[in-house]
Amino acid sequence: MNNKLFFLFALLVQFSFAQTKLEGHIVNENNEDIPFATVLVKNTSRGVSADANGVFVMNALEPGNYTLVISSIGYKKVEKQILIDTKSQQFIEVQLTKDGSIDEVEVFGNRFKHPDKIEALTRLPLEPYEQIQSISIISDKLITQQGNLTISDATKNVPGVYTFATYGNKRESMSSRGFRGIPILKNGVRVHSDFRGTGILTDMQGVDNIQVLKGAASITQGVATDLGSPGGVINIVTKTPKYYYGGNVSLRAGSFGQARTTFDVFGPLTKNENLAFRIDGALERADSYRNGISSDRFYINPSLEWKVDDKTTVTFEMDYFEDSRTPDVGTVNLSEDDENNIYDLPEDQFLGFENDKSLTTNSTYAIRFNRELTDKLSLKAAFYKSKLDLDDKGASLGSVVSDDLGDPIYNQRARGYAVSTRSDDNSVLQFDVIGDDLKTGSLSHTFQVGFDYRTSDYSTFSQSVSTVDSIDVFTNNTHTLPSNLAFGDASVAGAKSKALGFVAQDVVTFNKYLKTFFGFRYSKTQTITATETTESDAFNPLFGVIVTPLKNVNVFASYTNSSYPRTATRLDVNGEELGNERYDQLEAGIKTNWLDSRLRFNFTFFKINNKDINLPVYDENWVETGYYQKGGNDERKGVEVELSGRILDNLEVITGYSYIDAQYKEHTSYVYGSAPLNTPKHTFNVYANYSFKKQLEGLSLGAGVYYTGERPINDWSSGAVTHEGIVPNQEPFYVDAYTQVNAQASYRFNKHWSARLLVNNVFNKIGYNAYRTTYINQTDPRNFAGVLTYNF
Repeated sequence: MNNKLFFLFALLVQFSFAQTKLEGHIVNENNEDIPFATVLVKNTSRGVSADANGVFVMNALEPGNYTLVISSIGYKKVEKQILIDTKSQQFIEVQLTKDGSIDEVEVFGNRFKHPDKIEALTRLPLEPYEQIQSISIISDKLITQQGNLTISDATKNVPGVYTFATYGNKRESMSSRGFRGIPILKNGVRVHSDFRGTGILTDMQGVDNIQVLKGAASITQGVATDLGSPGGVINIVTKTPKYYYGGNVSLRAGSFGQARTTFDVFGPLTKNENLAFRIDGALERADSYRNGISSDRFYINPSLEWKVDDKTTVTFEMDYFEDSRTPDVGTVNLSEDDENNIYDLPEDQFLGFENDKSLTTNSTYAIRFNRELTDKLSLKAAFYKSKLDLDDKGASLGSVVSDDLGDPIYNQRARGYAVSTRSDDNSVLQFDVIGDDLKTGSLSHTFQVGFDYRTSDYSTFSQSVSTVDSIDVFTNNTHTLPSNLAFGDASVAGAKSKALGFVAQDVVTFNKYLKTFFGFRYSKTQTITATETTESDAFNPLFGVIVTPLKNVNVFASYTNSSYPRTATRLDVNGEELGNERYDQLEAGIKTNWLDSRLRFNFTFFKINNKDINLPVYDENWVETGYYQKGGNDERKGVEVELSGRILDNLEVITGYSYIDAQYKEHTSYVYGSAPLNTPKHTFNVYANYSFKKQLEGLSLGAGVYYTGERPINDWSSGAVTHEGIVPNQEPFYVDAYTQVNAQASYRFNKHWSARLLVNNVFNKIGYNAYRTTYINQTDPRNFAGVLTYNF
C-alpha cells in the first residue's frame, strides 16, 4: 500500500513539474515567413524572437492557459490564446496582417532579414547597411516581380554594375567601377577561375538573393587574382530549407518559343522539426529572335538542414546546372574601327554554322556548420566546392576581305571555326569565430577572426581554323560546315593554385555617434603551371570610420587595398622579380534611412588607383624589350547614388545613378586619359511597382527604365598593343548609349493562384554589348512572356 501511495505521489509530482516546448511559425497573409518577430507571454517578462525563417521556440512552459503577444514592425500586433497541456512539444502557426502605416522593403533586400550567406562576402554578422563597404542585396521578390532570368537582368537594378560582354551570348560577364569581368561567386565560391572574367551562366530559379559588394574585397576574398577583382564581386545565393511546408509550381511561355517550367518545394522531415529539406528546379527550351539559334537547360537545387540541437545547425546544399545553346557570332562594323557603323543585321540572318554549340555543365556543393558557443560568440565553418565544364564549338568572324586593288570590303569577312574545352575545379574551406556586441568597458566590439583555404585547378584545350570561307553579311550564307577542316596546332593550358588567408576584423562602437572598423588579411598563394611555380604573399589592411551625427544618418569613410600577384617571369632590367601589383581604394559616403526605414538613400564616392603596375618596357620602335618596370597609374573614380524603399504604403521604388571616370594614366601601353574598354561614364536605373488596394486588390503594376551610356569598344593603344583587334594609335569608336523600358503586371486570384505578364524592351530600342570587335551582340528586341503560378 505504501508503495502504491509513493508511486501515485511521484506521478503527481512529475505532472506538476511537467514542462512543454512550444514551437511556432509566423507568416503574413501570403503565407510568407516573417523574420525576427517578437513573441511575448502577456503579463510576464518571458519572450523570444523568431529566426530568419519566422520560426520561434519557447522552452520550459508549464501546463496552463497563456496569452501570447506576437508583433513585428510593419504588422498589426496579435494576441493568441493557447493551452499548454502535458505533451512534450506543441506547435502553432500565427498569421499577421500588414499595418497600413508601415511596411517592409523587400524588393531591394528585406531590411529586417539577415541575407543568407552574406558572411561569405563580409565575414561579419552585420546587416548590409551597417557595413562600411558598398553592398546591395537583390531579393528573390524583386527577381520574381521583374521575371529576371539572367544575372544581368537582376543586377541592372544596382547602379554602376553593367554587362561587360556576352561572348556570343554564351556567358554573362559583369563589370563594376570600370573594371572588366568582376568575379561571380555562387554560395561564396568561384565557379570560373579565368582571370579575365569571361563570366558564367546560371539559373534564377534557385536564387534566394544576389549580393553585390562593390570595390576592393581583399579582406574577405583574398588577393585580386582577377583583372576585375578591385571592382567588386557578385555572389549568387541559392535557396535553403524552411521549417514549414510550402512551395510553388509555375509555367512560363514567351516570345521566340520560350517554354519554362519551375518548381520549389520545402518543409520539415521530422515531427520535432529538427530536419528540413528544400528542392527547386527548372526545365526550359527557347529559340531566339535570330533564326537558327535555340537553347535548352536543366537545373536542380536540393538542400537539407539539420538542427543538431538548439545551438548547432548543419546545412547541406547542391546546385546542378546544364545549358546547351547555339552561340550567336553577332554582327560586324562596316568601317574602320575608329567609326561606329555597326550593321543592323536582319533577324533572319545568322552568320554561324548549323552545328555551332556551346555546352555548360556546372555543379556546386556546400556544407555549412554554425555553432553558438555563448550568447555572444559563435563558430562558423563552411566548405564550398564548384565544378565547371565548358565545351564550345562555333564560327568566328575574322579579317575584312579586300578587293583586287587591296581596298577593304567591310561587308565581307573571313569566317573561321574553333573548338575549345575548359574544366574548372574550385573550392573554399573557411572557419570563423564571430563575436557580436562584446563589451570591454564602455566599448562594444563586433569582430571576426578566421582563415580560409582556397584551391583552383583548371585546364583548357583549343583548336581553330582561321579561314573556312568568306561570307557577305548582306546576303544569306551557307550554314553547312565543311567536313575537311584543317585545324591548326592544338593549344593546351592549365594551372593549379592554392591560397591560405588569415583574416581579422573588429568593429568598435564608442557611442551612438562613433564607430570604427579595423581589419587585415595576410594571404599566401602558390600557382603551378607547366613551366613555372610562382609563390607570393600579401598583407592587406582595412581602416574605416562611421559617424552618426543624426539618427538614421551614417557618414562613412574607408581605406583598403588589394594585391595582384604577377608571374615570376616579369623581371626588371636587372633580372629581379617585380612582385605584386597593388590597388588602393578610398571610399566615402552617406547611408541614410527615412520614414521609419521605409526609404533609404545612399551616396558613395570611390577612388581606386593602381600605382604599382608591372609595365612592359618598349624600345623606340614599340618593340618589347622583354623586361618590365614598376610605375604607372590606372585610376577609377566616381559616385554612386541609390534611393530605394516605399514612397507610399503600396508603392515600391528603386532608383540609382553612377558616374565612372576610368582612365589609363602614366601607362606605357595606352594613351594617357583613355578609358578601359566597355566602360560607360553614366548608368541610370529606376524601377517602381504599385499594388492596388480595395476594389483592385491583388493587382500590381511595375515598370523599369535602364540606361547604359556610350563606351569604347576597345582599348586605345599608344603604339605597342596590337592584339584583339586593337589598331595602334587609332582611337576606338564608342558603342552608342541605349535605354530600355520593361513593364510587368501581376494579379493574385487567391492564396494559391497568380498570373504575371512581362513586356521587356517596350519601345523596341536596340543596343549592343561588344567584346572588342570579336563579338558584337545586340540586345533582345521587344518580347513578351506570361507566367502562371500555383502556390501551396
